[in-house]
Amino acid sequence: MMHIAKFYESLPRQSHFASLTKPAAFTPLPDDWVICCSDIVDSTGLIAAGKYKTVNMVGASVIAAMQNALGGAAFPYVFGGDGTSFAVSAEQAATARLTLAQLRRWVQQEFNITLRVAVIALTEVRSQGLDVTVARHAVSANADYAMFSGGGLAWAEGQMKQGHSTIPADTGDTPPDLTGLSCRWNTIPARNGLILSLVMVPGPTATPAQFSQVAAEILTRTAALARGGHPVPAEGPGIALLPQGLDVEAQLTHGTGSVLLKRLTLMAGAMLTSWLFRRKKPMGQFDPNHYLAVMSANADYRKFDDGLKMTIDCTPDLHNEIKAILQQAQTAGHVRFGLHAQDEARLTCIVPSASRDDHVHFVDGAAGGYTRAAINMGKIRSN
Repeated sequence: MMHIAKFYESLPRQSHFASLTKPAAFTPLPDDWVICCSDIVDSTGLIAAGKYKTVNMVGASVIAAMQNALGGAAFPYVFGGDGTSFAVSAEQAATARLTLAQLRRWVQQEFNITLRVAVIALTEVRSQGLDVTVARHAVSANADYAMFSGGGLAWAEGQMKQGHSTIPADTGDTPPDLTGLSCRWNTIPARNGLILSLVMVPGPTATPAQFSQVAAEILTRTAALARGGHPVPAEGPGIALLPQGLDVEAQLTHGTGSVLLKRLTLMAGAMLTSWLFRRKKPMGQFDPNHYLAVMSANADYRKFDDGLKMTIDCTPDLHNEIKAILQQAQTAGHVRFGLHAQDEARLTCIVPSASRDDHVHFVDGAAGGYTRAAINMGKIRSN
């Protein structure tokens, strides 16, 4: 893990998201690292069947499993709605392969869902004339997320979908450790009119400068929104007495124990949690108001993943403006894009400890979000 610390932990934490439109903000990964990818086969069909929570939870489970497998060591990852991509050093490659294989078997066993996984050497990516560069975006004083550029991550995901660099099947029966993964918050209604999920990637003939210019224009427009279009209220989302996501969480995280017992445990915990947040007063060392404020600050609602992804609380007029800008840029060959508008946003959370402020929260549209936006673009990773 020292190799990870020497590189990723040494990267500067950049607080201004707009600065990440510039290629100079990114640093190439070390040569001996590997790229790891995952996504759900037929996520579009699952979303059409209304299984939004399941798709998001399974997609984010990769991050929880890897965090636990690496003992909490930081590593660069990006959540894409129906999957996750990440990078680790050569020393951690075997752990990544085992963890992904365990998770693939577990998801198939528990949900009858096929999770594609792959591990690809960075040297193979660079042999294609591509690269994987990374930056750390500090969304708050307590949390930061990796941003990726260089085209290599998208190429690796494409290779995975074509069946290359797959991981051998896990023949054991050890479930992955998904401690911290949860989905207990209500969906978050739009306050400005709609929740807009945007996926934008460089066009076939685009230069980095051309793509950056379009991204900067989109960010300038969204900056006029309250909190830049952040869909999670500053006071946090609401929480039901018995959140709808508990069954999915119980099925995914019960480990070697009974699903029923896990569900009952989660129900009891959810009722206590709901009471604490509705009470809005500290109990012991836990302050619900502080937790909600940190949750909102830590939420990951925009990212660079070989392109720009955003889920924002948007006005209809700005939706139309963004669409017009992107259509013009696509005609010029500078970008390819997909948009999907919905009424609500959704959170999927990884909370190693409620007493710390480093919990992370992944934002997606509640009715398909990034996956539907990618479908609208016709992007290969939406399959």
